[in-house]
Amino acid sequence: MARVKLIFPSKNPIFSTEIPLRITDMNYGNHLGNDAVLSLMHDARMRFLASHNHTELEIGGCGLIMADVMIAYKGQGYYGDLLKIELFCTEISSRSFDLMYKITAIRNNTYIDIADAKTGMVAFDYTSNKVTLIPAAFLQLIDPPAPPSGAAS
Repeated sequence: MARVKLIFPSKNPIFSTEIPLRITDMNYGNHLGNDAVLSLMHDARMRFLASHNHTELEIGGCGLIMADVMIAYKGQGYYGDLLKIELFCTEISSRSFDLMYKITAIRNNTYIDIADAKTGMVAFDYTSNKVTLIPAAFLQLIDPPAPPSGAAS
C-alpha cells in the first residue's frame, strides 16, 4: 500500500499551540478518532488566525476556504494526552497555500508522533463566491521574508 508522505520545510513553524485531548475525541478503540484529528487541525488553524486578529471569513479583505486535506497517521493519541500542533506554510502562490500540521502528543515528558497533515487553503471572496488574491499583509504573515544573511542577532 502506498502511504501518504508529507515533507515539512526546514524552517521554524509559523505557529504552535497545545490542545488537550477530550473524551469526545476518542473512538470505539479508545484512542483518538480520525474525525477528531481534522477537528483539532481546524481548531489549531483558528487559533493561529485569531492570534493575528483574523478569522477564516476575514484575513484582510477576503476569507479562506479549504480545497483539500491529507492526513498521515503516525501513532495513537489517548484521553488526557496534551497535543502539540505546529503549523507550517508551503506551496504559497498568489491565491493559495498549503498549511501543514505536525501533531505530537506530550505523554510522560516524551513527544510521540501522532499525525502529519496538510490542508490546501484558497483565498475566497464569500460575497462574490469566487477565488481571489491573498491580501499582501496576510502573505507577509504566512511567508515572512528571511533575515538578511550575516545579520547580527
